[in-house]
Amino acid sequence: MTRYGSRWQTYAWLAGALLLATVAAAESNQPTLTTTPTNASAPNVVPAGTTFLIKLDDKLDTKNKSGKHFSAKLEEDLTAPNGAVIPRGKKVRGHISSTNRGFHPDMLLSFDEIETDHGWVPLIASVNSVPGEHGVSNGSEGEIKGKGNTKGHVIKDTAEGAGAGALGGLIFGGGKGAGIGTAIGGGLGAGKGMLSQRDFKLNKGTNLELRLDRALQVPTH
Repeated sequence: MTRYGSRWQTYAWLAGALLLATVAAAESNQPTLTTTPTNASAPNVVPAGTTFLIKLDDKLDTKNKSGKHFSAKLEEDLTAPNGAVIPRGKKVRGHISSTNRGFHPDMLLSFDEIETDHGWVPLIASVNSVPGEHGVSNGSEGEIKGKGNTKGHVIKDTAEGAGAGALGGLIFGGGKGAGIGTAIGGGLGAGKGMLSQRDFKLNKGTNLELRLDRALQVPTH
């Protein structure tokens, strides 16, 4: 390597070292972003895992699109260890995170904030159960699952459709018409059963039991 080549190599190495030093200095001068977590042991904090009831102010349906906002009311007092309380009747706001239609419909709700005597505060909770609603259940992620289609539903709807079809065929076509009507009616009945179970809804006034996924700080002023 020539004397000039060696010199340029040295210059390149020094320039690279200087660039790295500049970047490191700039990063060290960047402000550090910090968040103040809720102190779960504070006396005015309702602990994570606490369950409570709310009542829907809106009807929710698996036909709704993700992002639909809804409101509800607190059905019981939420009380912190020091006696700070979010009283029954305060509003809760949330939105639909996702819905799935089909043979096994489900709906995932997210909760955004809850009203207190001193303004709104963030609410991080999930649905624990739907008391009194036998047609729904809860998944491991807090989603609400519709009962969906079962073999019994399909058989029942097929039989009802077949019976109606046979009666209509008998009236208009005699014995042969009854047989044709049974087949057509059975198919229509099965199709009706499958389509009718593709969705489920939660009516206005439905109670939901929520579980706090993060401690909730009750403001006192």
